[in-house]
Amino acid sequence: MEKKYVGYVGTYTHENSVGIHIYDVDVENGSMEKRKVVPIDNPSYMAISRDGRYMYSTTDVGVTGYRILPDGDLSEINTVGIGGMRGCHIEIEPDNSFLYVGGYHDARVTMMRLDSGTGEILGVSDGIFHKGMGRCIAQRSSRPHVNCVRLTPDGEYLLAADGGLDHIKVYQVDKRIGKLNTFDILRTQLDSAPKALMFSPDGRFLYVLCELLNLVDVYEYHTGEHGPDFTFVQEITTTDPKDDDICSAVAMDISPGGKYLYVANAGVNSAVIYSRNEKTGKLSLICNSKISGDFPKGIRVFPDERHFVTLNHENNEIALFAMNYKDKYFLMHGKPISIEKPNCIKILEL
Repeated sequence: MEKKYVGYVGTYTHENSVGIHIYDVDVENGSMEKRKVVPIDNPSYMAISRDGRYMYSTTDVGVTGYRILPDGDLSEINTVGIGGMRGCHIEIEPDNSFLYVGGYHDARVTMMRLDSGTGEILGVSDGIFHKGMGRCIAQRSSRPHVNCVRLTPDGEYLLAADGGLDHIKVYQVDKRIGKLNTFDILRTQLDSAPKALMFSPDGRFLYVLCELLNLVDVYEYHTGEHGPDFTFVQEITTTDPKDDDICSAVAMDISPGGKYLYVANAGVNSAVIYSRNEKTGKLSLICNSKISGDFPKGIRVFPDERHFVTLNHENNEIALFAMNYKDKYFLMHGKPISIEKPNCIKILEL
């Protein structure tokens, strides 16, 4: 049987958008057709559970949970406050026992208990505010900002990328009592502003996107006798030497098969595609090209790895592209899709 996919696009709703936009996704042809919109205030980030049963979205008042219906539609479960300002990133335990929220505005990491059977959000079990001051210069904010939270592949630790303090905090997760315990700090380059974290599909490598230095840092990961160990492997730029425009590396995705890593740059408005050595974790540039859109806040590779989309926040569109790995280029594929202030996209196989 032909596989069916659905796409969910989260938006900012302070203009004309009203919530989460649902699309039927034709992976083979690299196209998306809008189905409906689910009203919710500012669903700027969404996460789908590993089993595909539930979705959780940030909202102005906290986190809203949804049951994913067989056809991909969403049925609201409940909404619970997070004890802080609106979050910007969500991570879910593989067994649906907890979810974690990263807060950009208040630098808070929040742990929330879930009912794994129903998907209901039961409430906040722990919350930690990042404190301190990064290097204070006029061009950036030196206050703590949690940009991304990500569980390690073994599920024992939670990583929180702080773009203001230039480091990644490592928390030991105590799921028995629902607590986060500070364990270690992985320090990135000065003024790097770690933005996004992704592990390779096999769990051996961590990729860190640095927003201000426009780098992808690669670390080999394993759990040793004394806890998690991150061995630095590589740094590779997301910029093109021929560009003299302002560049800000803002989004990253690893293709489903793990062979490629994609980055979206704002300012220069480009997409960068790397091949990934699955043995060493190292990246090699395939191409770096303009996307003809403004401020791509999200990028997602289709399951076929031959198509991808960028969410062009400032000119209100989803742009679709076809990738040619052999000849090292991509081309726009079809007409862009109009949507107000897109920020996050998830694609799910039904």
